[in-house]
This record gives sequence, C-alpha cells and structure tokens, in this order.
Amino acid sequence: MSISLSRLLLVIAFFAAGFPAAHAETTRLAITGSSTIAPVIADIAKQFEQAHPGTRIDVQTGGSSRGVGDARTGRADIGMVSRALHENESDLKAYPFAMDGIAIITHASNPVETLSREEIIAVFTGQITNWQQLGGADLPVTVVNKAEGRSTLELFLAYFALSNSDIKPHVVIGDNQQGIKTVAGNAGAIGYVSIGTAEFEAGYGTPIQLMPLSGVAPTTAHVADGSFPLSRKLNLVTVGEASELAAEFIEYAQSAASDKLIREHFFVPLTPQAQDLP
Repeated sequence: MSISLSRLLLVIAFFAAGFPAAHAETTRLAITGSSTIAPVIADIAKQFEQAHPGTRIDVQTGGSSRGVGDARTGRADIGMVSRALHENESDLKAYPFAMDGIAIITHASNPVETLSREEIIAVFTGQITNWQQLGGADLPVTVVNKAEGRSTLELFLAYFALSNSDIKPHVVIGDNQQGIKTVAGNAGAIGYVSIGTAEFEAGYGTPIQLMPLSGVAPTTAHVADGSFPLSRKLNLVTVGEASELAAEFIEYAQSAASDKLIREHFFVPLTPQAQDLP
C-alpha cells in the first residue's frame, strides 16, 4: 500500500512540475528591432513582468528592419520600429508610444556650434572635408553614417533629400551608442543619433555637442512642443491585430504607467497625463 502511495505521489509531483513550464511558455513575449527603442522597452518590460508574475519578455536589438522582418516571420511577437511604416508594410499595425528626434552631433571640443542645412549636406556628401572650411580648426572631417536598415538613416536621408549613395562616410555604425562613442573619440567627427540618447550622454559628461537644426535646439522639450523639425514617432508593430498578451503589453507601454520610464530615457510620452509628471 505504501509503495502505491509513493508512486502516486511521484506521478502527482511529475505533472505538477510540468505545469509551471507550460505556463511560462504561454506567457513569453519576444520583441526585436530598433536599437533606439530597445532600452526603454526593456525597462518597460521589466516593470510589466513585475506586475504580471510568470510573464517573461525577451527584448533584442538589430534595427527597425529586423523588427519588421521578425514580426512578419513570427520570430518576434512585437517589432520595434522608430519610424512611420512604409506603404509596402500595410500588413503591419503600428502602435506609437513615444516621440523622439534626431540630432546632429560633433565632438564637444569642436568650435563650430551650428551648421546650415546646406552646410550639413555639403559635409555629409564630401563637398566639405575640413572643419577649417566652416570656420573651425584645421582638422579633417570624419563623417559617421548609419548602416542600411536603420530608421535613423532613413529619416536623415528623407529630411535632407539625399540618397544613401550621396553620403561619403568614413565610418558606418549601427546603434546610437556606437555612434556616440565614435564621435566622442574623434575631434573631427560628425554624426547623427537619437536626441534622447545624445542628451543623456552629454548630460553625463560624454564629450559630444548637439547642434541646432533650422535654429531650433535639439532637446526633448522641443520634440514635445513640435518645434524641432527632425522628429519621429516610436512604434511597436505587429502583423495584423496583436495576440492577447502582446496587446496587453502594448497597451501598458502606451499607458501612463510607462510615462516615467519613457521620460527617463529622454523620450516624449504621448499620453494626456504625461504633462503632469514631474
């Protein structure tokens, strides 16, 4: 009798042990895409997990193109795309949760503090090759460009009416941190990155400066009031309607519960309540 009871207890323990694993599998989300969005979404995901025990969210970068591709193939439940969707992406549904801008950055030691639209184009297309031509030091210009598939590149090109073949880069980088590190380490470098990331790094002493565009300083405040000309919505995307868990996470990211985290990453929340946050 005791042997039968022991066997019964073993069977019960076996099945009971299987239940949490199955539960974890049904509450797992994969989110991939934009390196601009990934850090804030990772923090929102941690907060969401705390509020939803048993849920696990994996956030990976790789660019907006990866977010679109992975959402389409099912490798990700949600894609991160830091631009508007293209006409050939009508199979996707976009859920904006924040705003960001793109800043032109140079080394903090560079005495050239502002450039006109025409000068920026001339620098990035190789017509101007030395800062001395712009009233700066006798120092070669190092053009830092974004890699193909990055939405920051697409927005930069669209704003300045350029194609990628027009750009004459010396360095091609991927994410914002790589771009900031490159410019911070080269007194003659110029590049462009997310305002949120650049503002954060400059505030902590990274030797970069953010250049105004059309006379408007590149700040999150100017992104918020709509005065900065090179701004964008940050989107989460799914193929068609989101699954139940994905929809719950997206709603959370768009809600006031995420506003503080969005601001901590120097982005602009889109909720009506955001203006009341300290």
